[in-house]
Amino acid sequence: MRKYLFKPKLFMTIATLLVMTLCIRLGFWQYDKAQERIVAQGQIDQGLEKPPVQLSAGISDNSQWRYKRVTFKGTYMPEYEILLDNRVHNTKAGYQIVTPVKVVGEEAYVMVNRGWIEGNLNREAPVYETPTGEYTFVGDLFFPLDKVFTLEVEHSANVPWLSLWQHINMPRYQSLVPFKVKPYMVRLAPSNAAGGFVREWPVPKNRITLHLGYAYQWFGFAFTFFVIYIVLNLKQLKKRK
Repeated sequence: MRKYLFKPKLFMTIATLLVMTLCIRLGFWQYDKAQERIVAQGQIDQGLEKPPVQLSAGISDNSQWRYKRVTFKGTYMPEYEILLDNRVHNTKAGYQIVTPVKVVGEEAYVMVNRGWIEGNLNREAPVYETPTGEYTFVGDLFFPLDKVFTLEVEHSANVPWLSLWQHINMPRYQSLVPFKVKPYMVRLAPSNAAGGFVREWPVPKNRITLHLGYAYQWFGFAFTFFVIYIVLNLKQLKKRK
């Protein structure tokens, strides 16, 4: 019977532990992101099962309000509209149209994402209409990230309004417009006829499997490094004559 001696080297042990720790941490990071999306999808599903609630003044970014379906009455204000650039739908590039709405009975405005429209090869501004008059809006609450890495030109309050944005930055938008704006956005529901375009909003469940796959991949890397470490440090003992 062959006999083996496990004699690991200090440097290889430390390096393996560091790499395995990193892989395991990355695995749990992806696993936690999957769990967050599972919770978010549950909130969306619960919201769709219930009738929309009336938009209130005390909404904050917490589990009670995220992805909640709300309804309110208001009027579009297209002068400070935003076109979110580089938005893709069915492999076609285009824009999402985000328009502030003056809510009836409130001072502050609400940003409404009206959906996607197709762009053109010449990169010219798209032609579309913004309806006038009062409408009843129904949509889902969405809280954009406050800090997003972008290479776009910084907007300033002292220059004419630039409608083309790469990302929604609510604090920056609030600082540029001459009226109060709520810190969230409403994604217009597909069934709502208040001046919407293509509205196939991304849902968390589409990426749950992706995050779980990445998690298992990182755990697999950690296990692989462990096996390599064991194999490289096993030495077969020579038989004595």
